[in-house]
Amino acid sequence: MPRILLTAGPTRQYLDPVRYLSNGSSGRMGKALAEAALDAGHEVLIVSGPVEVRYPRAARVLPVVSTEEMLEACLRVFPECDGLIAAAAPCDYRPRVVASQKIRKTGGALDVRFVETPDIVAGLGAIKTSQWMVAFALETEDLRMRAMQKLERKKCDLIVVNGPAAMHAADTRVEVFGARGEVLGAIAGSKRQVAKSLLRIIETRLMHGN
Repeated sequence: MPRILLTAGPTRQYLDPVRYLSNGSSGRMGKALAEAALDAGHEVLIVSGPVEVRYPRAARVLPVVSTEEMLEACLRVFPECDGLIAAAAPCDYRPRVVASQKIRKTGGALDVRFVETPDIVAGLGAIKTSQWMVAFALETEDLRMRAMQKLERKKCDLIVVNGPAAMHAADTRVEVFGARGEVLGAIAGSKRQVAKSLLRIIETRLMHGN
């Protein structure tokens, strides 16, 4: 039984004990992909940031909070998996300094310096052996060019491109690109419908050796 590592949801990078940097990712796409993969007879291991959705009971779920924690969990379990679907939306930046106490208002501006968080998919691409890798790319401009740059840089086999309207929405629209830049699908509908179509493309292109 193929084992799929699935990342889902957002991550949080704390500024102080009560405030954090995050995004609107709901985990709905991850849940839909997990359901589709389980229905197809695959084993699913989910590394998820904080979400309100409930993942299928048949999936093994590893909850994390920060991007660093998500990377650490993925590095630990990826060697046991046959492939990766990276549907999470981890924070790309974190504050360089995290305040130990709640930051109080002073009546003036607050300057916060940010540094980049580690790239989870690139980190897994650096250690992969025979595993296949599919990543999501949320873009607001130059979708195809930026998606192909990510695919090559992160050593992925397929990349799924969507826009910010997909966040915290019941429906979505995606385009799927192969390693040579070919369009493998343009899919729209409920996230459950889109997940089923995406899984069929992944199975055909990567899991069955076609």
